[in-house]
Amino acid sequence: MTKVLSFLLLLSLAIDAKAQEFRPNLGPDLPAITVTCDDISILLRRKSQWTLGRIDFRGIPMTTDRSAYGTVFSYPNIGFIGTAHLENEPEDLQSLSFSLDGNELVNPKPELQGESFRFRRESKVRDFRLINVVEIKNNRLYETTNVVAEAETPLNLVYHFMHAWTPTMSTLLAGNDDRSDEDLLQPLLNEKDVDRTFYVNRSVDWLSVYEPNSKQFAVSRLLEAPQNSKSESTVWNVVGTYRKYYLVAFRNETVARGFAGTWRMVTAFGQSDEEQWPKAARDLALQLRQ
Repeated sequence: MTKVLSFLLLLSLAIDAKAQEFRPNLGPDLPAITVTCDDISILLRRKSQWTLGRIDFRGIPMTTDRSAYGTVFSYPNIGFIGTAHLENEPEDLQSLSFSLDGNELVNPKPELQGESFRFRRESKVRDFRLINVVEIKNNRLYETTNVVAEAETPLNLVYHFMHAWTPTMSTLLAGNDDRSDEDLLQPLLNEKDVDRTFYVNRSVDWLSVYEPNSKQFAVSRLLEAPQNSKSESTVWNVVGTYRKYYLVAFRNETVARGFAGTWRMVTAFGQSDEEQWPKAARDLALQLRQ
């Protein structure tokens, strides 16, 4: 326990030092930043406390900008705190940093374009310290979340890597590398009886969604998760609004003081006819292990 508390103290000091040494000049007139690297574009928004706001592939929105992204905590008798959930209290942002093609940006512009991008966001939600990192490199989107608990805290759940896929996504495919014969292929329908239905609801190595109009698809793979915390994937089918992905952790659990864990996910995209998409998605999922 002493080693854990020492690590916690050092991480807190590092976060505080980082927050003091660099604060980019975002200005009151910069409501959002759009970043494009290769085929991937992302939107970062002030109103959601500088979290993702939309993800595009080859100029086509794969997600909607009418939702919250990033990491959010749900507390008993309180509700959600974090990212665009401002209904209870705002997340305490500690520092932001932006770099394009390896160069740190003190005055980021509303539109950025390059070969690679890195965004680091440090914040605090009550007794949790967070470091969120979003990267685009090699035509892939990487998201990392580090969580440190400074006090014992009961939670309803935590959502990581929220992706509000567009409501035109027609099908999802989810699987585990060692059990390919058990892949879940699930149509995402618009009927009233499936509105607000949660699909998957289990631990998977990867998950893909398919958009039939553009014939584009996305594959997200979980690269890292704490061994002492269960992580489950789910997709919420809200008809006409989104097909929203969540990585769920700490469901009805009390997080111990001193907990420190990292979750990491990569998302990549492709294009395929619907008949060939399941194989293309599986092949891409295997590539994303590297």
